[in-house]
Amino acid sequence: MSDLTLSIRKTINAPIEKIFDAWLDPIMLAQFILPMPGMPSPEVENEPQQGGSFTIVMHVGENKIPHTGKYLEIKRPNKLVFSWLSPYSTDDSKVTINFNEVDSNTTNVELTHVRFIDEEARADHEGGWTNILEMLNAILSAPVAA
Repeated sequence: MSDLTLSIRKTINAPIEKIFDAWLDPIMLAQFILPMPGMPSPEVENEPQQGGSFTIVMHVGENKIPHTGKYLEIKRPNKLVFSWLSPYSTDDSKVTINFNEVDSNTTNVELTHVRFIDEEARADHEGGWTNILEMLNAILSAPVAA
């Protein structure tokens, strides 16, 4: 079952550089890396450089669920690849995010996650990543107050 894969596409109403940079900024990341609506913001630490690591501790009820990984490839603003280790993934789980500019304020984002412990974990991650991309769009496409 470890070869299970998911792919999600989302058009985000923001410039490509702004979207790409949000994934590497721990303050921004904590605002949108919420796999379920209504979750409290996670604790996020990262070293946003190729070979650098990250830790995201999500709060689900009374539980704290750690997610860790290393940045395997950072090609600003088009591609981000990182390993993904959580209680629901395998040791060689990996996330690839491709960013494609549609125009100066619209970007297509394609997120592919490979390797899960079982079909249920893959389905849970699909829902989680979908919500995360929805949150990212909501935050970045919101009008800026004057």
